[in-house]
Amino acid sequence: RVKPVPITVIRRIFAVASTMVDPHCTCVADMIGLAFFFLLRPGEYANSPSDSTPFEFRDVQLFRGQQRLNLTTAPEAELLTATFYSLTFRDQKNGVKGEVVGLSHSGDPFLSPTKILARRVIHIRSNTADTHTPLCTYFTAIGSNSITPRDITHTIRNAVTFLGPSLGFLPSDVTARCL
Repeated sequence: RVKPVPITVIRRIFAVASTMVDPHCTCVADMIGLAFFFLLRPGEYANSPSDSTPFEFRDVQLFRGQQRLNLTTAPEAELLTATFYSLTFRDQKNGVKGEVVGLSHSGDPFLSPTKILARRVIHIRSNTADTHTPLCTYFTAIGSNSITPRDITHTIRNAVTFLGPSLGFLPSDVTARCL
């Protein structure tokens, strides 16, 4: 068993990421948010040697009202105003293939499942046309990289360290599995 990460930690991570232009930092925050909203295993949202595979661009659907948005052609502003999204579990550890799960916009300007997925879609499509690209992929001037559970653990531990002992646990108490 692991201790769940308090929302205070996740909000801190998103507050820092919202001030950054570094694609690694923003991708880590987005993957943490995605894991938080869906209670995902690290292999479902990060590049990890596990039984699960991370979600890909093709697994995402964004909606504004009843209208399904075309992720490859919709303007960025339209994607960012999505009110609902869904993810398709293609090949997850639970063995249920093709299960679709969705959530609505949380109302938070940064920590919202629709905003997170819109940001990932925009970043990926502006760098590649490959719909098989994992959502945990980010692009820099020198190429592409993937977020790993180690990146997630490091970021969570940094936030816990910054917030201090009033949270009720130590940085060593949390890992990527705590999401």
